[in-house]
Amino acid sequence: MNTYSNELKNIQPGKTIDLSIIIPCYNEEPNLDYLFERLISVLKPLNMTYEIICVNDGSRDNTLNCLIEHHQHNSLIKVINLSRNFGKEVAMTAGLDYAMGKAVIPIDADLQDPPELIGDMVAKWQEGYDVVYGTRKSRSGESWLKQMTANSFYRVIQKMTPIKIPQDTGDFRLMDRQVIEAIKQLPETHRFMKGLFAWVGFKQISLEYDRPARYKGVTKWNYWKLWNFALEGITSFSAVPLKIWSYIGLFISCIGFVYAAYLIVKTLILGIDVPGYASLMVVTLFLGGVQLITLGVMGEYLGRVHDEVKKRPLYLVRESYGFKDKY
Repeated sequence: MNTYSNELKNIQPGKTIDLSIIIPCYNEEPNLDYLFERLISVLKPLNMTYEIICVNDGSRDNTLNCLIEHHQHNSLIKVINLSRNFGKEVAMTAGLDYAMGKAVIPIDADLQDPPELIGDMVAKWQEGYDVVYGTRKSRSGESWLKQMTANSFYRVIQKMTPIKIPQDTGDFRLMDRQVIEAIKQLPETHRFMKGLFAWVGFKQISLEYDRPARYKGVTKWNYWKLWNFALEGITSFSAVPLKIWSYIGLFISCIGFVYAAYLIVKTLILGIDVPGYASLMVVTLFLGGVQLITLGVMGEYLGRVHDEVKKRPLYLVRESYGFKDKY
């Protein structure tokens, strides 16, 4: 069964669900049993109706079969199997499209987002907050380099965008249905979800927690992917990289003008001086490098415009389990 994201309708009309838990999964087979054990032990005492929506994002291991097996034992565990790997941001979007809860909580499958925090999130939601996001006090199992680059990214993007994106905050948060409906109106192809969650606004509050190390398996985020993820966030929510090259060009032009005036005065006073080849090459290479960097920055934005105007669906669903036919 193939389906486009913009054709999704409401599911299970007439049935009220309080909480929807969304879990993007990519090669998470070793974590699933313990994940569901901890999740259900947290959700049951809340005395709320709930659903657990697992989005299989083109896993290459036995993740899908494990999810289907858990669904067969517990109908509250529902499965969306995407047609290929679309990335975590899109997989999360698919979960948001399918979720029917009055509140929705995305959570990672690697148990670095502790399910035990859900009760505190629900309590804050019942106090009247629309978004309750988890902020990491510490990040166990991560190298100093990764922690340093992560902190640097959040500081840089805070300076470059007018949107207040909370620092040291991932996708783990509770969002009211009103917030989810607002996010579903944002159709962009390049989705930096942390930015989108912040952009919609509403009444938000933070809950601090110590982020544990990954339970099992290895992270899918290498430094190259993190670099591209950072570019995604910056280009999605800031035009500063485009503007900055105007100022750099103006600065270089001013230096060139001053240097030209200096050469004219020097020639008039001291006569013609034979220019040096080395200095000429340095200037040529420097200006050529600046021009190429400028084109590269423009290319990043232009490439994203190219993707947006094609208006392709965000994802395709190959099959789903636990959802009533809604087409």
